[in-house]
This record gives sequence, structure tokens and C-alpha cells, in this order.
Amino acid sequence: MWEHLGVCRVWEIANIGIYLDTTALNGLRKYRRNGKVQFDALDAFAMAVLPDRGIIQAIEKGRLQIRAFNASNLTPNGYDLTIAEVVILLTEPMTVKEGMALVPPHARFAVSTVEVVELGNDITAQLWLRTTWARRGVLASFGKVDAGFRGTLTLAAFNANPVDLEIPIGEKFAQIVFEDLSGPAEKPYEERSGHWQDQSGARLK
Repeated sequence: MWEHLGVCRVWEIANIGIYLDTTALNGLRKYRRNGKVQFDALDAFAMAVLPDRGIIQAIEKGRLQIRAFNASNLTPNGYDLTIAEVVILLTEPMTVKEGMALVPPHARFAVSTVEVVELGNDITAQLWLRTTWARRGVLASFGKVDAGFRGTLTLAAFNANPVDLEIPIGEKFAQIVFEDLSGPAEKPYEERSGHWQDQSGARLK
């Protein structure tokens, strides 16, 4: 009943006689019990996922950049990233940049994106495998993209099929979901580790 909603809403709780105003102003939550107004401090604001329009607005304001941006890749709450190259991780890695990559059964591979993303100091992002590829037997687990990151993205995955997996270059592979931080990072990515900053192509080391 006392969730941190972080939005301006009024709730009337039936059968309890409590008037709850969850307006999160200056980190305070106000509610009324038995005619008395009381305040609780909110310990944090929830991160907000940027919808399609929010992504466009962030780009227009310079808070976010997506080079090689394609409006048709927008989703209701993210952007679909496109395959630029596939590195098949065999004993001798093989890179495919044109046509079709053929990944052997039970083999690891890495995808690099066409898009170069640059996040402002107050935006982070999640990466999700598109369900199309999950249905084709691809297993993958991605991390967060840190505030201040700049570069292409390397996405590692595994062909769990007993047969070869066809991966067309230029196909959509993963969705990036942008989130507003509650405030700018004190030290963005390049000032923390910055190991993958300005990466281009599939980097594995």
C-alpha cells in the first residue's frame, strides 16, 4: 500500500479511511491518517524508462546520440540495434561483415552493432536480446550500458541449436532500453573504468 510511486496521484483506500497522496516532491511522501497529515522521506526515485517520444526528445536535447539512427527501429520503449558484423568464436575466430554468418551448433559468437550510441551523464541503458532470436535458439545475457558510454556495442551470445544458425548482416538483434537516472553521475563511465569507451566493431579484450 505504501509503494514509492514517484508520481502525482491521489488514492482513496476504501474501508480503511486513509487518504494517501503519493506526490514525490523534494523527496517527501505525504499521507493523511485519521485527519493528520504526515510525511515520509523517499529513499530513492525510481528510474524512468524512456518511451519512443522520450528517446527522440533526448536526442534533440543532446542528452543521447544514436549514430546511424533509423526511426523504423524505434519500439514503444526502446530501439532495436542492427548487426554490423558477427565474430564466430572458434579456435580461430572468424569475422563476417557481409551477407550471412553461419554459426556452428553449440558455438559462441559476438555481434557488433551498426549504431554508435553515446549516453549523457544522466542516462543509462539495458540491453535485451530480441525474442525473435530467443525463439531461434540463441542464448544471451547482456549487462547495463553505463552513463557516459560512447561507442558501438558488442553483444556476446551462444547458438544452443544442434544445427547451424544463420545470422544475416543488417538484421535487428537486440533492443536497447534507455533509463533516466535520478541525477547525473558524479563520475561517468570514462572516468570510472572506460575500458570499452569509443570501441568500434566487436571487441573481446
